[in-house]
Amino acid sequence: MTTIEANLQQVRERIARSCQRAGRDARDVTLLAVSKTFDADAVRQAQAAGQRVFGENYVQEGVEKIQLLRSDDPSNPLEWHCIGPLQSNKSRLVAEHFDWVQSVDRLKIAQRLSEQRPERLAPLQVCIQVNVDGGANKSGVAPGELLALAQGVVGLPRLRLRGLMSVPEPVVGFEAQRDVFLQVKALFDDLNARGFSLDTLSLGMSDDLDAAVAAGSTMVRVGRAIFGSRPARVSSA
Repeated sequence: MTTIEANLQQVRERIARSCQRAGRDARDVTLLAVSKTFDADAVRQAQAAGQRVFGENYVQEGVEKIQLLRSDDPSNPLEWHCIGPLQSNKSRLVAEHFDWVQSVDRLKIAQRLSEQRPERLAPLQVCIQVNVDGGANKSGVAPGELLALAQGVVGLPRLRLRGLMSVPEPVVGFEAQRDVFLQVKALFDDLNARGFSLDTLSLGMSDDLDAAVAAGSTMVRVGRAIFGSRPARVSSA
């Protein structure tokens, strides 16, 4: 068993325990392996251990891996999520290569993604990133502007609005972490009460996934606990 395979097993068991404590079904929580800064071989090791869903923060690096790994198993392709801040000059690459974008935080980016998504591909699956706690160094739309952005995104062709994503500022303690995530869950529930039919709440990483699951997360984004400490990054985004 490789280190990555063993780590994946531990993370899956951790998610299962968190779901059990929260009275949830572990099948309702998707594990997204954050492979940024790791090479294609690391992704292949995770893939061999049954992992199919991967997240990349840096667009060019992600596209290189997508292209390199696409031919490995054409009948069972990997699912790729762009989870980092997205600049306008990178939107075409994302629209042409990724399956999901979790970091939409302004209508201009959503419009570009919609216009640039090739007709031959399925609609791009989208989450809106919310800056729920006002962190100065975090991307995301302010909660008060979320409804207007969601209304704009849902009307765009070639996109499908699936849910919300958030990366709150780190806080110490399970209850404090859960309380921040519950703020995002409340926004998610409010949009659904307005008829948006969202199904994805992307919350939680290596240090706080237990609290995220308790708050209702349907997708946790885990990198370090799977792949280990990140190597120095040399390529551009």
